[in-house]
Amino acid sequence: MRELIGVYGASGFGREVMPLVRKQYPYLNQESFVFVDDARTQKILNGYKVITYLNFLNLDAQHKKITIAIADSKIRQLLAKKISKDSISQISVKADNTTILDGVDIGEGSILCHHTCLTSNIKIGKFFHANIYSYIAHDCVIGDYVTFAPRVSCNGNIHIHNHAYIGTGAVIKQGTPDKPLVIGEGAIVGMGAVVTKDVPAGAIVIGNPAKPLIK
Repeated sequence: MRELIGVYGASGFGREVMPLVRKQYPYLNQESFVFVDDARTQKILNGYKVITYLNFLNLDAQHKKITIAIADSKIRQLLAKKISKDSISQISVKADNTTILDGVDIGEGSILCHHTCLTSNIKIGKFFHANIYSYIAHDCVIGDYVTFAPRVSCNGNIHIHNHAYIGTGAVIKQGTPDKPLVIGEGAIVGMGAVVTKDVPAGAIVIGNPAKPLIK
């Protein structure tokens, strides 16, 4: 086999990502694509083989590439280190209707799903996930291993630090050039939250306007 492309993660998100990956390599047949899942609860999924990572390493192919379609950012980071150590190429994935304008810098291993929009002068770290209909406006800085659920609205002059998770339908108010709105490292913004001020590292905020979750 000349090339083998793996989607690490066979859950719902992995199943959504596989068609995007397949479209990036139109010259390969279906047998060249596999799901990688160490639990491996089934052998075939949507017509693709499901194999363990060890099986992926042992298969005979000249070129092996993989993308990590797992929402948990900490697991994503651990897998990225393991894959890098094994010298496997880690690919970025981009839906064909993604919009990317001027001055956008994106790190390795990103996944941009359908209708993602990145406007201008944006810096994004490695292994970023943007689910369907999410957008990032001008002058935003996004850290490593950040996750956007569907329909996240990230307006201009916002800084989101490493490992933050932004829930479905969340809206983040625009900051200013001299005072960007900051989402701290590992913070979680709940589904449908409207963020109007900074979120501390590790905090969980919900509601409109977003406030810390009281456990």
